[in-house]
Amino acid sequence: MRKATPKKRILLPDPKFGDTLVTRFVNNLMNDGKKSIAYDIFYDALDIVGEKMKDNEKQPLEIWKTALANITPQVEVKSRRVGGATYQVPMEVRADRKVALAIRYLLAFSKKRAGRSMAEKLAAEIMAAYNNEGGAIKRKEEMHRMADANKAFAHFRF
Repeated sequence: MRKATPKKRILLPDPKFGDTLVTRFVNNLMNDGKKSIAYDIFYDALDIVGEKMKDNEKQPLEIWKTALANITPQVEVKSRRVGGATYQVPMEVRADRKVALAIRYLLAFSKKRAGRSMAEKLAAEIMAAYNNEGGAIKRKEEMHRMADANKAFAHFRF
């Protein structure tokens, strides 16, 4: 690379829970720089999760973190060109990328869901991911299957 890698920005913890992971999630959820609306959507979604999963002894934030952990991929495939042929090489996912992918999957599949508000859609996808079902889980399993199918090319790692 020609330029130096940019410094990692330090994220401030969110106002309600004091968690930087929540801030990272809200930053991805945010549209057009409207962070307060993104926070409202996230907190409303957690309230909905708390109401619908009252019988569960866990707090809504813990349910959300478990859901994120459930959809976090461990391996992915990357294209690698060797001698004119392109191979899908399975590689382990870096720790910061794991979180980024999990957040991206959760938001993408909650936006595709049917529902009235984004908070309801997000809450539904969080509960589905917590129960190991839903689109985000399918996406993770699909990625793992691709890596497993192409493990013969693992020696092309770079």
